[in-house]
Amino acid sequence: MNLRIPGPTPLPPEGIEAMARQMINHRGPTFESMFKDIAAWLKVFFETENEVYVLTSSGTGGMEAAIANTLSRGDRVLSVPIGVFGERFATIAETFGADVERFPFPMGQPADPDKIAAKIASDGPYKAVLLTQNETSTGVTNDLESLCAAIHGAADPSPLILIDGISGMGAIRLKMDKWGCDVVVSGSQKAWMSPPGLAFIAMSPRAWQAYETSDMPKFYFDLALAKRYAQRNQTPATPNVAALYCLHEALKQMVEEGVEAVEARHQLIGDHCRKRALETGLGLYANPSYFSNTITAVTLKEGMNTAEVLATLRDKYNIHCGASKAPGVEMIRIGHMGYVSFEEIDAVFEALAEIMAE
Repeated sequence: MNLRIPGPTPLPPEGIEAMARQMINHRGPTFESMFKDIAAWLKVFFETENEVYVLTSSGTGGMEAAIANTLSRGDRVLSVPIGVFGERFATIAETFGADVERFPFPMGQPADPDKIAAKIASDGPYKAVLLTQNETSTGVTNDLESLCAAIHGAADPSPLILIDGISGMGAIRLKMDKWGCDVVVSGSQKAWMSPPGLAFIAMSPRAWQAYETSDMPKFYFDLALAKRYAQRNQTPATPNVAALYCLHEALKQMVEEGVEAVEARHQLIGDHCRKRALETGLGLYANPSYFSNTITAVTLKEGMNTAEVLATLRDKYNIHCGASKAPGVEMIRIGHMGYVSFEEIDAVFEALAEIMAE
């Protein structure tokens, strides 16, 4: 099977083999040694001195933890969605009682730092700003460095910056400390070459100060509890041990490869995917200056139907791509993050060329 959806993504053989191991005591020294490695290696890719906590949940659970641990009911929050998953972040905040104001940008386009800075300066203060690093619904990567700089320069004190890095981190650089991000969330099933079931989250000192006054309910996702257990390389509740086996192997490979090399590899395969799409006679949905290197939204030719193309790819070629998330746009989304080869991308476009010829 050629799994080209935006997640879950394929696993390296070493990770699959690791998951076949017997369970271990999650309060014992073997687990603690493995978990210590994982926490240290995640910090390399979060590019932070802050601790990175591992939650047994999907990435959405990490987004919920980001909200619940830093905000209080009634806090004014500026949400900056550029697609479906930015909207999800806003909805979570609203569900917990925050006063959310959406400041959306058109699908296929990034957020504009100058417009956000002007919004904060004129309509603030806001307790937090919600941003998406990489929007899988459209294949757009935000310029987080510029966005964070604009937010920090727009108000004193600046709002907390909460980042959904679920589909970008592990492939696209996110310099948490250098850029002044306050909460960063990611998820195992994307570029981390691991199965679903783990969320990663880091908090800045400013975020921990906000925790002290946060009145939103939290129990399973209480990061103070995660922090206390992390001091002895454990988790508060029973973790997803099998997924951690795979993550440990995947992170070991990624650290050995190096942050810069991992990003460069994803740039190459992203460029290759886009090149093949244009050569096949298809289009690209996103703003060309902000193409994602983990997911490409490919627009279909006139007369082609997304559902029919996806079904043919699946049933005839055993290729699985993502459906369109843009209303009224016939397109498919091709994932190319983590454990992926150029040959697997080529196979998608060879199949699409045959479908078009038919």
